[in-house]
Amino acid sequence: MNKEIRFALPSKGRMQKESIDFLKACGLIVEKPNPRQYQATISALPNVRVIFQRPSDIVVGVREGSLDFGITGLDLVAEKAYGRSEIITIHDSLGFGKCYLGLAVPSEWRDIRTVADLAAKQKLLAGPSNGLRIATKYPKLTADFLEQHHIAPTTLIESSGTLEVAPAIGYADFISDLVSTGTTLRANRLRPLADGDILHSQGALVANRAALQTRPDVLSLAHDLIEFFEAHLRGRDHYLVIANMRGKSGRSIAQKMADMPLLSGLQGPTIAPIFNPNADGNGWFSVSIAMPKTTLTNAIAELRQIGGSGVIVTPVTYIFEEEPARYRDLLRIMNNE
Repeated sequence: MNKEIRFALPSKGRMQKESIDFLKACGLIVEKPNPRQYQATISALPNVRVIFQRPSDIVVGVREGSLDFGITGLDLVAEKAYGRSEIITIHDSLGFGKCYLGLAVPSEWRDIRTVADLAAKQKLLAGPSNGLRIATKYPKLTADFLEQHHIAPTTLIESSGTLEVAPAIGYADFISDLVSTGTTLRANRLRPLADGDILHSQGALVANRAALQTRPDVLSLAHDLIEFFEAHLRGRDHYLVIANMRGKSGRSIAQKMADMPLLSGLQGPTIAPIFNPNADGNGWFSVSIAMPKTTLTNAIAELRQIGGSGVIVTPVTYIFEEEPARYRDLLRIMNNE
C-alpha cells in the first residue's frame, strides 16, 4: 500500500488564499472544516494529506524530504534551496503571488538611480566601516547580486521584521525586499532602483527529488498536477465561442473563417450542421472555436461580418493538449539529463 503523499500549502496570508483558489479552479478543492486546523484533504486526491506551513518552511520541508510537494514563492525557493538538488521546481509560473525582489534606496538619494550609481557611492564610502549597510530577508540572493555588480564590501543585515523602516530609523542605508505594487515603498520614502531587480517571483510548485525518483505514486501525482495546472492556465485565458452561420457547406464556411485573422481557433473551427426543417437553399451550421479573451470583441465582429449570429460565449475551464512539456522536462531533470 502506498503511504500518503504530503502536500504543503502556505499557512496564512494572501498566498494561502490564492493557492487554495488556484487549486479549486483546477478542480482540486481543499477541504478544511476548521480554519484553525493545519491539515486538510482534497477529495479528488484521496491519498494526499495537505499540510499548512509557513512558505519558507515549505521549501525546507520539501528540500529535506519531510514534504513531498509544496506550493510557495519562487523567491523562497531560490533563497532557501540555493542550488540544492534535493528540491525540483516542477512549475515556476502558477500566475499568482507575483512580485519581485529588488533594491530600494531612500528617496532623498536623488543622484542614485541605477545599480552603477550605487556601486560608485559604495566605492566612495568603503573603508573601516565597510561602507553601505543593506537590510534584507534574502541574504544569499542579495549578496550574490551585490557581488555580481561589484558593490562590495557591504554590511549585509539579515532581518525578519519590517524592512521599509530600516533606513528611516538608521540601522540600514538601503534595503533589498519584495515589491508588488510599490505602495509601501513610497509610503516610507523609498525608491526602487531602475535596474535593481534581483528576482521576479510568483507561486511555484516544488517537489522532493528522492520522492519523485523512488515512489511511483508521487511521480504519478506530479504528472496529474502538471496536466491540470497547465490545462487550467491555458483555458482560463480563452473563451469558447459558438455561433450559427448560414452556408452551402461546412467547407465553404471553414474557408470564410480561414480568411479572417481571429477565427482560426486552436487547430481550426468545429463545424456541424443544424437540422432545420424550414431551411431554404442554404443550410445552417453551428461553428465552435476557442479564442483568447483579449480578441473576443474583434472576433465577434469578424463572425458577424461573414454571417455569424446567435453568438454564445462561455468560459473555458481546461484546454488539454499533448503531453505537457513540463512533465518531459521533469523526467529529464530527475535523470540529470
